[in-house]
Amino acid sequence: MPGPSPRLTHIAEDGSAAMVDVGGKAETVREATAEGFVRMKPETLALIRAGDVKKGDVLGAARIAGIMAAKQTASLIPLCHPLALTKVAVDIEADEALPGLKVTATCRLTGKTGVEMEALTAVSVACLTIYDMAKAVDRFMEISGIRVLAKSGGKSGDWRAEA
Repeated sequence: MPGPSPRLTHIAEDGSAAMVDVGGKAETVREATAEGFVRMKPETLALIRAGDVKKGDVLGAARIAGIMAAKQTASLIPLCHPLALTKVAVDIEADEALPGLKVTATCRLTGKTGVEMEALTAVSVACLTIYDMAKAVDRFMEISGIRVLAKSGGKSGDWRAEA
């Protein structure tokens, strides 16, 4: 599998920022999955799992926030192309070992550019929403480990992060 480009694709010859022209690329099914973690006190995790946080359903709100964020990525990240996503899934699961929550987002489309930034944005905003909704009971929460786990489609093919 080919490695990353030897140069930054969003920098023009004169050093200025430039949006990449994807007009000549083939449309393929592209998918990306990202993850992130929100570490918290065990008591905070128990409150969230029981649905007893005063602001409401933390997990439901975080899922919706992540989906909405993925759809707005081009408005948030300079030089990202607006994309017609065909799937955005945000999954949140408790991890007693952290303790905390693991957030995973998968984005898919048929198009000319990848969806890694959309998956990363979905995870980031879902994690931020968890923090926002539970900060009244735990200001020591920590968001970490946000990364792309896998991507498929396009000229560079499939890629998976090492465990």
